[in-house]
Amino acid sequence: MMTDPPGGRFGVLISGRGSNLVALLEAVRDGRLKATPAVVISNVPSAPGLRSAETFGVETRVIDHRETVSRENHDRRVVEELRNHRVELVCLAGYMRILSPVMVQEFPGKIMNIHPALLPAFPGLHSPRQALEYGVKVAGCTVHFVDEGVDTGPIVMQGVVEVRDSDTEDTLAARILEQEHRIYPDAVQRFFEGRLRIDGRRVVGGGSGKAR
Repeated sequence: MMTDPPGGRFGVLISGRGSNLVALLEAVRDGRLKATPAVVISNVPSAPGLRSAETFGVETRVIDHRETVSRENHDRRVVEELRNHRVELVCLAGYMRILSPVMVQEFPGKIMNIHPALLPAFPGLHSPRQALEYGVKVAGCTVHFVDEGVDTGPIVMQGVVEVRDSDTEDTLAARILEQEHRIYPDAVQRFFEGRLRIDGRRVVGGGSGKAR
């Protein structure tokens, strides 16, 4: 069981294997992220990330979206669970749901997502494939605050990777994922250190990664 380190409390929403969830929990375990993972919530009962969370001693909850009438009702249940666990920051880690205004307005400026592209380019699904098809020379990932759009919120940090001539969608996605695991814990740590400030579309106190 993890003991509470100094810092705030965060919750993580997942739908699948949750590799970014594991990156966050490993950062807490190793002392690189000084915050408490309060709860992991999945909308998919069979999500492998739930088992990963349990191995780290983090509480888990399943709120199946198929059991609710609307997206708003589902999000109300998620918000209630997050509030019960006194969550200060919500981290999306492969959460395959578009958040309703119910969720976004409950945690303004306190929901982060990690996306496998250099936003605002290539939002939505299959971003590495989009990057290859467009012929870009660099790709990467973005940590951003969540607003009511799809991958449109203010950018916190970005990690950059070189696109190689030999890349496939899988090889590019794998290198982008390495950067995701690097910058997401850093962004969350900056949040709890009070270093991030949203100024219009800009986030002051964020950062960027080097091309690899």
